[in-house]
Amino acid sequence: MRVHVLSLFIVSVGLVAADDYVRPPAGRSLFVSLSKDHSKTSPQQVHISLAGDAKMRISWITDSTTPSTVKYGKSQGIYETSATGTSSSYRYILYKSGQIHDVVVGPLEPSTTYYYKCGLDSSPELSFRTPPAQFPIDFAVSGDLGQTEWTKSTLQHIGNTGYDVLLLPGDLSYADFYQPWWDSFGRLVEPLASQRPWMVSQGNHEVESIPLIHKERFTAYNARWRMPFDESGSDSNLFYSFDVAGVHVIMLGSYTDFGLGSNQYNWLESDLKKVDRKRTPWLFALVHAPWYNSNTAHQGEKESTHMRDSMEDLLYNARVDIVFAGHVHAYERFTRVYNQDADKCGPVHITIGDGGNREGLATKYKDPQPKISLFREASFGHGQLQVVNASHAEWTWHRNDDAQPDSTWFTSLAFDSACVV
Repeated sequence: MRVHVLSLFIVSVGLVAADDYVRPPAGRSLFVSLSKDHSKTSPQQVHISLAGDAKMRISWITDSTTPSTVKYGKSQGIYETSATGTSSSYRYILYKSGQIHDVVVGPLEPSTTYYYKCGLDSSPELSFRTPPAQFPIDFAVSGDLGQTEWTKSTLQHIGNTGYDVLLLPGDLSYADFYQPWWDSFGRLVEPLASQRPWMVSQGNHEVESIPLIHKERFTAYNARWRMPFDESGSDSNLFYSFDVAGVHVIMLGSYTDFGLGSNQYNWLESDLKKVDRKRTPWLFALVHAPWYNSNTAHQGEKESTHMRDSMEDLLYNARVDIVFAGHVHAYERFTRVYNQDADKCGPVHITIGDGGNREGLATKYKDPQPKISLFREASFGHGQLQVVNASHAEWTWHRNDDAQPDSTWFTSLAFDSACVV
């Protein structure tokens, strides 16, 4: 009881402080170039992601053809194991990417630091830490990152949290057709994304299709950020799921077909039926366009309202605990909700599209504040979700430029007898 009272006090302080807070303007864009000593065979834009049971996918880019090989081990300079994967490239109008390498390594031990080299022996040594096999586990959550001064601040804050896995509900680079910005983004996030798994979904800024000129959607996103869709029975990189330390996470695609009978709908229905809440008592979902939103930005978009109409029953009946979204460049936390009303067996909806994008903050909200909306603030920030055990998790949202948080505790619906299905 003491913990819940403290959480309510922190939330109350946050609401009062927000009234006097001067919200920052959009940040200056940052383009990250290659270092002068970088060679065409040197790996760049290294990032890792979970790739099935006890495995990790390591992805990187080189300017010229090099082996798609990773050597790795548990001691610095000693690489006892190696794995070989694939490489590919893509064209976008006049742009041609470098060689994009994907290598899956494992099986790996939980909560263990591995040292690794990508490609040639002359490549620098990097390291990553695997997530734990059981609770507790820490998630960093941030959407609509982009690459601005505020993005850099967000990444610095996230890097100081000691997180295990990062969840990103869409809108990564804000390249918006200019492909070198994808390369810049990969370099910007590499210091973090090469050390901890980044699990991402797509947003509207990843679509990048141009009528008559480049009709294919998600070309760069699918080529650069391959997620474990095939490992989870999906036929598309735009929607997938994974398990980690007692949590089942579902990444949904707001900008691919989600209607009744669509591939995504059928996959989601099948995936939810496979969930065993005794093995994974926590169940999270991520979308890009929020299903609940009291900000005046992005109201009435079909990716929000139509997707909610199509899929909300599936998530509600499966007793999903939390739904994270981005798209709206602000933070908002709702109570447990279903069918646009408070429902103790529905998921908590959290919008966290405040990572630092170049478009700035969405500062206008509906007035009065809906009863189902518990906390809302237009500031750049990030979220931290510590799943302490099978029944309890602590959520904290941090504003980047001061210590003002929104903090609360959640109880898994798997432990609420009134919500057992």
